Amino acid sequence: MGSTRLPGKSMMSLAGVPLVGRILERLKRVRKINDIILATTEQKADDVLVGLAREYDVRYSRGSQNDLVDRFYQAAKSIKADVIVRFPGDNPVPEPKEIDRIIDYHLSSKNHFSSNIVPMKGNGYPMGIGAEVFGFKVIEDVFRRNYDANKREHICLNFFDFENQQVVEPKRYRVGTVQCPEAFRRPELVLHVDTIKEYKIMNSLYEYLYPRNPEFHIIDVIQWFDNFANKV
Repeated sequence: MGSTRLPGKSMMSLAGVPLVGRILERLKRVRKINDIILATTEQKADDVLVGLAREYDVRYSRGSQNDLVDRFYQAAKSIKADVIVRFPGDNPVPEPKEIDRIIDYHLSSKNHFSSNIVPMKGNGYPMGIGAEVFGFKVIEDVFRRNYDANKREHICLNFFDFENQQVVEPKRYRVGTVQCPEAFRRPELVLHVDTIKEYKIMNSLYEYLYPRNPEFHIIDVIQWFDNFANKV
């Protein structure tokens, strides 16, 4: 709730339901996961997110506001998780089948970190529909050895430098991704909410797509963007 760019965005309505609620709706359709934990902070303002977790019957964990390595480490430790699938709280259209894809890929590989949540290594994904996957031992390694503030706040930067498209420590971490299906290969498309304009676009998308099909697909999202986004 304490976002500096768009305060309170976690509870902003998308067609009548809080943004994080919409995310939880879609994440519940991911088949390869055993548990969902809403990992929020200990700030008073985030009490409302704890209430939302209870409403959606998912676990919650509270931790540091800016040290997300610690927050995720403690959340995973609380349920003795062996593999962590991380999804941000400001990407309102996770695609369940693509999250299942990256989980399958990660489990069949020898990677320490796998991701299809952003364009990387030429995978062609729209930003915001996939997820990041890493083992508990990997987050524990980062937790114990890396105290750089930026990398404590942005977990993925411990593994991959997205600006330069390079693995951060190739001798220590194996990093990989999967190729986006051609039907929705749109790496220029950004599907998150960081500004009021992005919120208005996403709310219009939900108001159009959700009544027609509550389980709308990324292809539906792309078609909406191609036809209507510039009118919002």
